Amino acid sequence: MTATPEASTFTFGTAADPRTLDPALANDTESYRVTQQVLQGLVGVDPLTSEPTALLAESWEEKDDGRTYEFTLREDVVFQDGEPFDAEAVCANFDRWYTLPAGARSGTASLPFKDVFKAFSDQPDVSLYSGCTATAKYSVDLKLTSRITGLISALAAPAFAISSPAALEAGAADELSESREGAEISRYGQGPVGTGPFQLASWQPGTVELSFFDGYWGERGEIDRVVFTTIPNPDSRARALTAGRIDGYDFVSVDSAVDLARNGLQFLQRDPYSVLYLGLNEDFPGVDNALFREAVAHAIDKEALIDGRFLNGTKPARQFIPEKLGVSSERVEDYGYDLDLAKDLLKRSGYDGRPLPFYYPRNVSRAYLPSPEKAYAELSRQLTEAGFTIKPVPVEWSDGYAATVQRSGDRAFHLLGWSGSYDDPDNFVGALFGSYSDEFGYDDPQLISKINRARGLPDGEDRSDAYADISAQIAARIPAVPLAFPISALAMSARVSTYPVSPVMNEVFNRIDLADVEPRPTPSG
Repeated sequence: MTATPEASTFTFGTAADPRTLDPALANDTESYRVTQQVLQGLVGVDPLTSEPTALLAESWEEKDDGRTYEFTLREDVVFQDGEPFDAEAVCANFDRWYTLPAGARSGTASLPFKDVFKAFSDQPDVSLYSGCTATAKYSVDLKLTSRITGLISALAAPAFAISSPAALEAGAADELSESREGAEISRYGQGPVGTGPFQLASWQPGTVELSFFDGYWGERGEIDRVVFTTIPNPDSRARALTAGRIDGYDFVSVDSAVDLARNGLQFLQRDPYSVLYLGLNEDFPGVDNALFREAVAHAIDKEALIDGRFLNGTKPARQFIPEKLGVSSERVEDYGYDLDLAKDLLKRSGYDGRPLPFYYPRNVSRAYLPSPEKAYAELSRQLTEAGFTIKPVPVEWSDGYAATVQRSGDRAFHLLGWSGSYDDPDNFVGALFGSYSDEFGYDDPQLISKINRARGLPDGEDRSDAYADISAQIAARIPAVPLAFPISALAMSARVSTYPVSPVMNEVFNRIDLADVEPRPTPSG
């Protein structure tokens, strides 16, 4: 029996609109959720182990003591605009990432290319990228100035997806000439072209539609059409799923979990691979005082914060590196909850009771923060009890909350987190603390030097020890307080029999299997 259009459509409720559909400039969950359906990188992610696996590159070989990687590419791939995928296309993407002009990078505080390769072409002495050479039609040499041990894992991140060079040029990808929901974006960012199983059909406020790409080289799967619909409130997403208006959604809240189970809907948990933290801005008067920051650390009862606000299995965070990566936290200072000590430290710091602006996001869910308003309320209560005068500053996520707290500004505290996109400790401490950032106003050249060294150490005990030492130094200086390693979960309707759950959220929808049940009803109106 031929499937009806409704039966082959998968509708997913997202927590926010994508910021851009150019993966090189995205750096946000909902943008990547869409772009990884449309574009692919050289390296994929094994759905069972999260280890790197072949994708657009069939194989790779490390040479020259880690300073050269030779990639052998697939030969049966075309871009969705009909252009050939080959070595020249790969190098065009790497060279584009390296030479991104400052104006194109202005929309976000840090981009994954910088996190991995340290710098762009305007800082050639700092960047670890040396060049990309097409040695044959389907063979590429990627050259580095020094080893990046986690490079292959990093290339599996959605930011390193390969775009059609012709589409990049036609869409003036490096010129942020358009405006969308108040954000600057290029024409290419509104219409990406890759090699993935789906291609963009339309992008309207609140809705992104994709259609299957008939020229796709890989497995077709059962889904012909994907619809992403934005529903910021997690309880509203749960109601939409229960009513059959969507087939699945992400970032299930504690409040919704019981009702979902009662209604017989599927509850799919990811292994924890994100960290929630309280950011401290040392450029705000008084926050640069070590006693003040230590008072903050002792004022927070992480167990009380987690209880009832995060899904079961969420653990308090002692460091910024998740347990999955095997970095010991034994040397990390454990600032246990101690209200009397927090009050004493705060008094000794000379804090004069001035209001402390505390920024937190509204109307969003993230893997590390399913219900931000509730988390803020508890943290504010705890800090107030310890003697801090908190001034709440709620900011709509859609108004650029992340960019706001990652640049200099009049704030003492902010609530944010980091979701890992590949398996390496540098994905956490390197991205957050590997260079000076206005987010924390924290300058520690020694720490940056340690992170740079650890990035190039061979896998093994010495590298793990180096990251353990880095974690200990971060804990001693307290530029931010790690709060929790949250469990995140998706909910699916009965018509979804298989969904490719991934700790790094590498969830491509051609791998969804649909059960032989009645199709989801078509919404009226």
